[in-house]
Amino acid sequence: VAHFHYVLFGTIVFATYAGIYFWFPKMTGRLLDERLGKLHFWLTFIGFHTTFLVQHWVGDTGMPRRYADYLPSDGFTTLNIFSSVGALILGLSMLPFFWNVFKSWRYGEVVTVDDPWGHGNSLEWATSCPPPRHNFTELPNVRSERPAFELHYPHMSERMRTEAHVGLGHHEPPRPVADKLGFGAPAAGRLHERSSRSPDQE
Repeated sequence: VAHFHYVLFGTIVFATYAGIYFWFPKMTGRLLDERLGKLHFWLTFIGFHTTFLVQHWVGDTGMPRRYADYLPSDGFTTLNIFSSVGALILGLSMLPFFWNVFKSWRYGEVVTVDDPWGHGNSLEWATSCPPPRHNFTELPNVRSERPAFELHYPHMSERMRTEAHVGLGHHEPPRPVADKLGFGAPAAGRLHERSSRSPDQE
C-alpha cells in the first residue's frame, strides 16, 4: 500500500499540479499567485512524505496491509499517528491551492505576452493568453520540435542545432562493475527478505 501510493502520488499528482500551474496562464490569461503556490507545494510535499514514507516503516515493523484496527501491543500506534498527521497536512494543502485558483482567476495578474515563462516549446506558446477561438491569425512556421522557442529566440536556433549535432557521437564507456551491482542489489534484497521470514510467514 505504501509503495503503490508513494509512486502513484509522487508521479501523477505532482505532475498534474505542475501542469495546472504551467498552463493556467494560457487557459485563463492570468498568473497564479507565486506565494500561495509555494505554500501549496511545501504543504503537499511534507504531507505526502509524512503520510506514505511512514507507511513503509509501519509495514517493515510487521503490520499487514488493509487492517482496519490493531491492538496497542502490536506497536503500530505511533507510526500510524504520524501517517495520519501527514494525511491531515496533505488534505489542508488543498486549501491554498483552491484559494489560489479562485483568487487568481478573478483578480490575478493579467498576462500580456504569448509566453509568460519565456521558454515554451510547443505551439500554444506562440499565441495569446488565452488563445482566440481560431488559435492563430497567421499559421506559424513549424521547422523543428520547438517552434515557439524558435519564434521568440530566432538567434538561438542555429546554435542549438549545432550543439545538438555535436553530441551525437558521444557514448558512455562500459561500466561492468556498476552494472553488476545495480542488477545484484534487488536480488540480494529478495534473498534477505526470504531468509528473514519466520516459518509461519512462509
